Amino acid sequence: MLDNNQLLRFTTAGSVDDGKSTLIGRLLYDSKSIFEDQLEAIENTSRRKGHEGVDLALFTDGLRDEREQGITIDVAYRYFTTPKRKFIIADTPGHIQYTRNMVTGASTANAAIILVDARHGVIEQTRRHSFIASLLQIPHVIVCVNKMDLVEYSEEAYNKVIDQFEEFSSKMLVKDVRFIPISALKGDNVVNRSTNMDWYQGAPLLHTLETMHVSSDINKVDARFPVQTVLRPQSDKYRDYRGYAGRVSSGIFRVGDEITVMPSGFTSRIKTIDSLNETLEEAYAPMSVSITLEDEIDISRGDMIVRSNNKPEASQDIEVMLCWLHKDAAKPRAKYSIRHTSNEQKAMIKEVVYKFDVNTLERLTDDKEMNMNDISKVKIRTTKPLMVDSYRENRTTGSIILIDDTTNETVAAGMIV
Repeated sequence: MLDNNQLLRFTTAGSVDDGKSTLIGRLLYDSKSIFEDQLEAIENTSRRKGHEGVDLALFTDGLRDEREQGITIDVAYRYFTTPKRKFIIADTPGHIQYTRNMVTGASTANAAIILVDARHGVIEQTRRHSFIASLLQIPHVIVCVNKMDLVEYSEEAYNKVIDQFEEFSSKMLVKDVRFIPISALKGDNVVNRSTNMDWYQGAPLLHTLETMHVSSDINKVDARFPVQTVLRPQSDKYRDYRGYAGRVSSGIFRVGDEITVMPSGFTSRIKTIDSLNETLEEAYAPMSVSITLEDEIDISRGDMIVRSNNKPEASQDIEVMLCWLHKDAAKPRAKYSIRHTSNEQKAMIKEVVYKFDVNTLERLTDDKEMNMNDISKVKIRTTKPLMVDSYRENRTTGSIILIDDTTNETVAAGMIV
């Protein structure tokens, strides 16, 4: 039995006009997750624009420019709940110049829905988005072959897309790929089973999302607790309380565990684990708790509590797959601030090893200039050691962002190799 409080984050991706916003609109509309005033407003807008029915895409295209142009520009987050599960949707743009928006929207996703137009099959943008989903280690990919109504619900057209996608995706690291033939406009296989495709024996999209097993996606082996702040209430009740507050990034911590504080290397044992209203025997990702230790150790924000028999690598030199997010190109050997969990240091891009052509998966060793939306493998040196895992092992302790000190803007997001 699934816990109805279990949260699933998923992102939608696909080429322009593949129907991403329409699909999300259909999910919200058919699952009755739309407020009456929202529905009334969209119905009025649809009539004003001359549409026969409700333009489902308007449920997600919230910006004025998006509604006027009929395209998605920014990442639109939508929330809905069914009796079985809670969902957060990140609707990401399909245009090539918004690759950075897809990286942002997909970075915390449990699943990616990649839409493919049944008429056009796997195209350049499909390959680009699939590669990014693979790069971000999204555990589950659902390929929705959309607009099946425009190919007369042909099983042959559906199988052709599957063959194309499987040939391409064999080069990538995607653990779980599923295929569903749908029509977002007509509602086939979105919330309800389609009567037009009796040859498809699988579940519709919403049922697939509701029953997808995601609890095993969290790393339960490597116990990592980045300290965000030190709690010293100094009240009558908690006169000598010194707790280290933060969110468990991965693994499980139990009272009595022997731990090591990094980077200092001092060891101790967990005395108590406290949440807001109770004392716990154990804490696991992604719980936010306060941990107290048996010994007095100097610990501050940016330190990491780990189990003594399982430590991350402490390093000043890291290799990162970096997506450049800023309109200005990366400056050679310029200094940036690097944020990793709760730790912030100064850093420098020492070397661009190669740049990815995300359409062909080729490594470009000659062109090393990083412009907006480029994805490159780089070497970074930090002023002090970071406690890192590879992104493949741990999406939290394996990710970083770079910040321009002069403007305080985030210029890049990276995954540690």
